[in-house]
This record gives sequence, C-alpha cells and structure tokens, in this order.
Amino acid sequence: MSATLTEEIAATAARLVVEEGMEYGPAKRKAVKAIGRSNVRPAEMPGNDAVEDEVRAYLALFCADTQPGELRALREAAVHWMERLASLRPHLTGAVWRGTATRLSCVHLQLYCDDSKQAEITLLDQGIDFDVGSRPGPRGRDVDVLSVSGLSRALGEPVTVHLSVLDHNDLRGALKPDARGLTSCGDLAALRRLMASETEDPA
Repeated sequence: MSATLTEEIAATAARLVVEEGMEYGPAKRKAVKAIGRSNVRPAEMPGNDAVEDEVRAYLALFCADTQPGELRALREAAVHWMERLASLRPHLTGAVWRGTATRLSCVHLQLYCDDSKQAEITLLDQGIDFDVGSRPGPRGRDVDVLSVSGLSRALGEPVTVHLSVLDHNDLRGALKPDARGLTSCGDLAALRRLMASETEDPA
C-alpha cells in the first residue's frame, strides 16, 4: 500500500507542478491533502526524483506540443540574466535547467558571490528593481533570495527570476552528477551547450 500511496502522491504532485507552476515541496504537501490524506509517514512521501519522473511523463502526455517552446523561452530568459549578472558567477538550477519547466515556472539562478550586498549593488547599478526574501540554503541555513522580473517576448509575458546568493564553497557539491548523470545546476557555457544540443537533436 505504501508504494501505491507514494506513487499517487508523486503523480498528483506532478500535476500540480505542471498545471499550477508549484515547486516540488509545496506540491507534495498539497498533493497529500488533494488525495484526502491528513497524515502521511515520511517513508511514504515520494522523493523529488520520483516527482520529476512523473512531471516528465505528464509533460510528454499532455504538453508535448507546447512545453519545448516554453522551456526554450525560459532558457533564453536565463541566458539574458546570466549575461547581465556574469560578475556574480550565476548558475542556472531548477526546472529550467533540468528541462521540465513550462511558462508557469520561475527561473532560478544561484549566485556564487558570498555577499548578498554585492548582488544588490550590481542590480542597483543596472537600474534593476528587485524584492528581497530568503529560503533554506544547502547548509541548512537561510540564504538571501533577490527576485527580479523581465518581459519574455517569446512568451509575451513577464518571467520571474529568483537569485539565490550562495557561498563559493557551495558550488563544489552542486556540480556533482546525481544517479542519472545530471547536475543540479550549470553555468552559462553549460546552458548554451545544452540549448545547442537540443537544437541539433530536438528529440
């Protein structure tokens, strides 16, 4: 029963990720409520890899005509911001990097510059408006997140970009491939290689 429940949560969470643009954590919690469960043991909750598998399956089944173009537009937006913020060592992460993003997804960039003030000054110098927030970081402590927005001509609507400010030392672990051979982030050169490979081989 646990495996079935875990799969049901993963599938429901994946639908929420695609249809509502939710992040994996909130989507899993909402999925538990959506299937009418009040308490689920930690062992029964799906991991992010399981949710990502379901997201890819959902996209292939229901969004095959639209998602590749939307993903391309978001990656182009990421390139734009990574070029503007090159001095802050930006790396793309999240659904836009992993290839599961839709037009509802935000772009997540990690800035390896140690000091959030440096990032804020860079944005101010370029006349970029931003909001300041925080989120849990890789070391279990909160990190500063600067949020900006810019119009995507390809999508015809604004794209939100979240900039997480991390330490240089955090980059080492982020570039280690997971069990699938995928890294959790990539720099501008890696993103351009990825986009070029998909242009050559859309399948």
